[in-house]
Formats: sequence, C-alpha cells, structure tokens
Amino acid sequence: MYYARFLERVLSSRVSRHKVRLLFGARQTGKTELLRHLLTGSESRFFDLQASDERRRFEADPGAFTREVRALPRTVDSIVVDEIQKVPALLDEVQGLYDKAPRRFQFYLTGSSARRLFARSANLLPGRSHAHRLFPVCGWEVATGGPDASVLAAPAPRGYGVERAGAGDRGRTPRPFPALGLNRLLHLGSLPGVRAENASTAHATLGTYVEHYLEEEIRREALVRDLGPFAVFLRLAAVESGRQINVARLSQESGVPASTVKSYYQVLVDTFVGHWMAPYGARSRKRLLTTPRFYFFDLGVRNAAADLTLADRVPDELGGPLLEHLVAQELIARAGYAGRGHRVGFWRTSYGVEVDFVWETPREDVPIEVKWTARPRPVDARHLETFLDEFPRRARRGLLVCRCPEPQQLTDRVRAIPWDHL
Repeated sequence: MYYARFLERVLSSRVSRHKVRLLFGARQTGKTELLRHLLTGSESRFFDLQASDERRRFEADPGAFTREVRALPRTVDSIVVDEIQKVPALLDEVQGLYDKAPRRFQFYLTGSSARRLFARSANLLPGRSHAHRLFPVCGWEVATGGPDASVLAAPAPRGYGVERAGAGDRGRTPRPFPALGLNRLLHLGSLPGVRAENASTAHATLGTYVEHYLEEEIRREALVRDLGPFAVFLRLAAVESGRQINVARLSQESGVPASTVKSYYQVLVDTFVGHWMAPYGARSRKRLLTTPRFYFFDLGVRNAAADLTLADRVPDELGGPLLEHLVAQELIARAGYAGRGHRVGFWRTSYGVEVDFVWETPREDVPIEVKWTARPRPVDARHLETFLDEFPRRARRGLLVCRCPEPQQLTDRVRAIPWDHL
C-alpha cells in the first residue's frame, strides 16, 4: 500500500518542469517507491544501478546509457536512474541527452550518497537540475496532522500545481500514513517500511539496517579505509546524537584521531545518515555557545546503532532526550521540505539559558522547548520568554512540546502543545 509523501507536492510542481530532478536521501526512506507512484500512468524506464549487472554494464561503457535511451519508443517520456552515485559518469550522459532535447524526457535521478559524487567532482548538472531530499515519515504525512493542520503549517511549494497526474491516480488521493503512538516512535523511529512492521520484526530490521549500512555504504564504496575504527565511532556517534559535539573527547574514547573523527562525521552527512544543527544567534547581543549538535536522521536507526535496548515503556530518564531527538528530526525534515529560508537551530547562552530549537522561516522565528512532562506549568516557559524578549522583532510566539493531552496557553506568548500537534 502506498502512502502519500509531502515531497510529491514539490516534485510535481510546475517549477520543476523541464528540469532534471535529483532525489537524495538515506536508504529505505522510500525514494524509489515515491517515484514509481509519481509516474503511475506514464510510460517510464527505470535503470537500477543497485543491480550488479546493470551497474557493471554502464561502468564499462557509460555511452551505452545514451544509446539505450535514444532507442526508446516515443511513448516513453520519463527516465529514472536509481542510485546514480554508483556510476557518476552517467550524469554526463544525462546532461548530453538533456542539452540536445530538454523537453523530450523527464529525468529523475536518486542517490543515497553524495560523497562519491563530490569526491570525484561529478557533474551535478548546474542550471539544469533541482535537488530534493527525502526524509523518514514526518508529521505532515501522518493522518492526525497533515501539512495544513500542523501548528507549524507547511508552505505550498512555489509554482504549486500538479504537472501531470498518472492514470491510476485520477480521482483519488493517496492516503496519509497511519498515526503511531509515541512509545513506538521513540523505540523504532519513522522509516516507512519499519512503521508497517510489528515491533518484534522491526527491531531486527533496524539492526540489519545498521549492519547493511556498514557493509554497503561504507565497505563497498570504500568511504573509509578501516571499518573497525569506524564501527566504534558509529556507536559513539549514535550515543552522542543530539548533543553538542566534543571531538577531542570522542577521539579519546574511541581511540580514533580527532581529524579522522571529523572525517567520519562527514561520511555520515554525505550518506544522509546524519545532520549538523548550527546554533541560532547571529542577531544576538549576548555571548552564545557555538559548538554544533549532530543528529542521526532516524531515531530507530540511532537506537540500533547505539545498541540501545528499550523496555516496552520508555523510562522517564530516557523519555526527555528521546522526545527531543524525535522533534529535532521532525523539524529538520520540515525545513528540508519547506525550502529556502527555513532552518532549524538551537539557542544556548554561556550563562545557562537554553532553548532546544528555533524554527526559522522568512517571516518569523519560533523558539521551541521539549519536555517529557504531561502537566506543563507556566514556569516551564521561562527560557522561551527570555528568547522572545531577546528577539522581539523576529519572535512573537513560543511552543512547548510535551505529552499534555490538549493544548494549553502557559503565558500570553507561549503555548504548550501535544507532541503530535507540532
């Protein structure tokens, strides 16, 4: 069963018409499934570079791609190349085909790693392409929320309007993902396939995901020379996910040189397994702590990589950090989908005032605190109020995300909301 993804609105918008669409994202976020649905009802040709025979064929002769595409029937109007980083030379072939006939084909290229593309100075089709990022399932894609019901509502993509509906989709709208309980999300995260599994098999799937990631993305693509130290680093990076990073301390604990620790973090970013979050404060007059935080892209993958075994009920001492991590992933995904001018940061001063997240948009900045409590009190809003006083021109409201059953107005400017209302 296919569930609607927010990125469909962007990929099918008129602004991307006659551009090569680059779709990046970590493994198992649903890139191929999204494109198969988007192209339902049109004639398309999929090139799967995960298949070893197809990959070897184009590695030996990249020009064969152009010759095969040119030989396709006129009825075929869409070309999909899955995992383009496997054969970066095909980007040159796509450019050649596009330049000769920009309106002949709609090109869709997916990738789960940008590292090989950047390392080999691959042609990323400047001026000819629009790049997009697919994340795990976010609240804008879930039945209880949706892009319009959320407190942080989704902006419509510029030039919004479906370019072409597939024949199989006319007259019906794909359904949103079913809502899941908080305990389940904190344990197992939000990967589309994992959401559909029962808990017993989902744990095994996530464990295999981490092992497969090490084998497929790291070893086979030779992103690091020695897998042993990287495996030690990966577990420590997962444990530290959501905290400000101290490279020197991680180097001491892992036995890996600090310069190598930095390069390992870049591997996680380039393969879309993690994100840096920069501090907010460019407009502040007060002294801030500026060390960035790092977050794994999915909480279930993070827990598996950290070897974190959780009981059926999340204990209170772990609930707060896990809920904060879940909200971070949610905000990072939304900022990625919302596009230019949308960012997520955090605010922390040297004298101890801290706001977990700041949702930055072209119109306003919204400070957001996350607390495990189910009974928020006005005192919980004190740091949010400090932020609002510090930035009165940009920030006019604050949010406290918690486990309260219904929204509550804590102060004139700060509202507490249930975690699934964000």
